[in-house]
Amino acid sequence: MASEKFQNFIDETGDIARFTGRFFKELFKPRFEFNEFFRQCFFIGYKSFPLVAITAFIMGLVITIQSRPTLVEFGAESWLPRMVSVSLIREIAPVITALICAGKIGSGIGAELGSMKVTEQIDAMEVSGTNPFKFLVVTRVITTTLMIPILAVLADAISLYGGFLGANIHGVVSWDLFWNQVFDTLAFGDVVPSIIKTYFFGFAIGIIGCYKGFNTNKGTEGVGIAANSAVVISSLLVFILDLLAVQITDILGLN
Repeated sequence: MASEKFQNFIDETGDIARFTGRFFKELFKPRFEFNEFFRQCFFIGYKSFPLVAITAFIMGLVITIQSRPTLVEFGAESWLPRMVSVSLIREIAPVITALICAGKIGSGIGAELGSMKVTEQIDAMEVSGTNPFKFLVVTRVITTTLMIPILAVLADAISLYGGFLGANIHGVVSWDLFWNQVFDTLAFGDVVPSIIKTYFFGFAIGIIGCYKGFNTNKGTEGVGIAANSAVVISSLLVFILDLLAVQITDILGLN
């Protein structure tokens, strides 16, 4: 039983690798579907922003409120903006944004393409002369790769604003003082690596969602399975990629 599960894991890993290779092969073939790309930017980027913004604001607010008592205990209350800004920018905001997108976007892509697969719409596109992989997969993967970093940067700013409000609930921190401490603390090694890794988060979410949807079987039951497994696998990949990013930045001395 265990060997069978391991074999299935190896087989699926190989299938995902081949699917990724096909993406890069189709990426450079003409013609690029600009209309579908911009449509996906609207649905994946713009439509996801309210959820990301609300989560980021609450996240910054809660982390600031929860961190304050500990810093007060050690007489380091003045370090609150510095600590909150580093923790949010380096790790919390990018990862939480990616997880939200894995849940919302990954499941949406998996369910959408899965529904098209079981209703034979993808087969109909092939018969009509349209390249379904280019139209459906390439546009969505590029969109997630580009939109999730933008959402993560916006989440950084909104979470810091939530941190500013949290710092003023039990104390008084002026606007200028808070932001001066934030920008004095943040360095190149804090901001740039956290943005770069969100591109990999977005690519992983898009590839897994498209792979699961594009290879759906078992009828309508398979659509739910595809959506669920897309969320689980892409969320796991976000954590794995984040671990690798932390190790690489540590080796390069950017931490």
